[in-house]
Formats: sequence, C-alpha cells, structure tokens
Amino acid sequence: MSLIPKTPIPVKNNNAISGLEMLQYFILTSLVLYFGKLLFIPLSFALLVSFILYPVCKWLEKKGISPAIAIGISLSIVFFLIISILSLLIFQAKEFLLEWEPFKTKLLEAINQISIFISQYFNVTNTEQISFFENLINHSENQVLGILESSFYSFSHTLYYTIIIPVFSALILFHRRMFTDALLVFFPIEQKEKILEILMETISAYYNFIKGMLLVYLIVGILNSIGLLIVGIPHPFMFGFIAAILTFIPYIGIMISALLPIAISWITYNSIWYPIGVITVFAIVQILEAYIIFPYVVGNRLKINTFVIIIMITLGGILWGAAGMILFIPFTSIIKLIADRTESLKAISILLGDGKQQNNEKVK
Repeated sequence: MSLIPKTPIPVKNNNAISGLEMLQYFILTSLVLYFGKLLFIPLSFALLVSFILYPVCKWLEKKGISPAIAIGISLSIVFFLIISILSLLIFQAKEFLLEWEPFKTKLLEAINQISIFISQYFNVTNTEQISFFENLINHSENQVLGILESSFYSFSHTLYYTIIIPVFSALILFHRRMFTDALLVFFPIEQKEKILEILMETISAYYNFIKGMLLVYLIVGILNSIGLLIVGIPHPFMFGFIAAILTFIPYIGIMISALLPIAISWITYNSIWYPIGVITVFAIVQILEAYIIFPYVVGNRLKINTFVIIIMITLGGILWGAAGMILFIPFTSIIKLIADRTESLKAISILLGDGKQQNNEKVK
C-alpha cells in the first residue's frame, strides 16, 4: 500500500509540514546543544578520543592484554602528547622570559617614540597623554573585574574538561560492547548489519579526520616557516612548526607562539617592521588555515564539500565556541554516513558530499 497521497493538495500540505518539522527539529537540537554544552562538549571529545583509540585497544587486547590495561596504555599515549604540547608552551614562556629585559627596554623606547610622535603631529602634550591613560585605567576597573571573572570561568571549564574527558573515554572504551548491544536493540534485526557498518565507518571517518588534521599542521608549519624565512627571522623553521603545533589550542596557542619571534626580531633588528612582519605572516597563514587549508584537506578526507565544512565550522563556533569548530566536522561526517545509507535522506547525502560519487555514477 502506497504511503504517498493520490491527490496533489495533501502532497503540498505534507511537504509544508515536513519542512516546518525539519525547522523545528533544527531549532530544538540547536537549543539542546547550546544549553547542554557543559555535558555534550566533553562527551563529544570523549567519543572522539575513544573512536581514535579503539583500534589501539583492540590490537592490545588481541595480544592478550586485559581491556583495562589496554585502555590505560592507550590513554597514556594521549596524555603524553598533551604533556608534549604543554612542554612546548612552557619552553616558549621560558625563552620569552630570558628575552624580557631587553624586550622591556625596547618596549619603553617604542612607547617614548610614539609619545614624541603624538606630541609633534597631534599637539598632545606628554602630561595630557599621561592624564588620558590614568583616566582610562581608573575607569577600567569594572572591565578588569569582568575579564578576571571570565578567565576564572574559562579556567574552571578547562579543568573540568581535563578531568572528565579521560574518564568518559575510559568508560566508553570499557563498556563499548554494552553500548553497541544497546544501540542495536533500537533497530530491527534486518538493519543491524547496516548499523554495525555505519559504526565501523564512523571510527574510520574519525581516523581520517585525525590524519587530515596532522596534514593541516604540517602545511601550516611549512607556510609559517617560509613566511618567517622571507621576513628574515632567526630560526624560522623552529618558530614556524612550534606555532603550527600550538594552533591546536584555539586563539591562545597562536598568540603565545608569536611572542618569542616578535621579541627576538625586535631585539635583533631594532625595528618595529620585523615584529609587524611576524604578525602579518601568522595572520595570513591563520586565515588560509581556517578558510582554505582546513576545509579542503579535512573535507577531502571525510568526503564532505568545502562549503559545508565552512558552514559547520561557523555553526560550531556559534554554539560551542572553539570546541564546536573542531567537533562539528566529524559530526557532519557521521550524518553523511547515515544519509548515504538511508534512501529518504538522499538529498542530505548529495548536499554534504563532495560531488565525486555522483560524478562517478554518471560516468558509469
């Protein structure tokens, strides 16, 4: 018996209701994701980590190692990588502190030169400039308090994520068979094989996502190094690749990695143009990475078109901030995997896809 009405009027109404329902689902999902981000962000990262570590755990278990020990070894590898990144941050901070005294002298000289320039060309005396900054500082107490509150809030969230993500990851890996069995209960017997196939391809998609990210960091490191080499900064490849690795930490990473080459270039060449050159190089590479390199490289590996990647990065940033810009890409790949195997979601599959599959089918 056909489910499609024979008369044209109900079809029109059904299509309108379907479109309205899709909009309602989208708004409801967005609200749930936004207000539940304290739970969903660490849980999503934990899923990401557990999917990546699943092949390692499975391999270790085949070698006769117990699941608990295999999970512990796998998480230790991730912990070692995080410690390595933090070590790079500490190294940057120590190197910058060694250069602080001459940097402070140059900074004071630059401020003095700027003050003289303002006095000569804008007829603003040194006393008036000092008075302006004193008033600015006196009226910025509330802003400073707000910044401190925001910093404490961010730090508490980071500490919470640092503790809860490994716990979630370990529990997901340890109870993975139970979660898989529970998932299969929701679907008919004839669809269980399809669900298992989607699950395995999801793990593969996350693996490809990580490979794509590593390639992005490699390209960004090379571009940073070439840019710093052209500007004439000492040790361009060291600074370039440190900056590429630290871009894993959104916003803060690139700022910290830029401090040392800015300070060294200013002290070495006694000119403001070299630090401006460093800032320009990092800014251009960051724009290329966000809007061209990342969408193209990661999108190709996940077989998602660049346009959708950019939209999902923007949507993820709106809902979850920097975490959403990372997590919404693999989420999109999972939606595409499901849409590829569901006839009623074929339109979504075409919209998310890179077009290569459709072109291949036309050729055939």
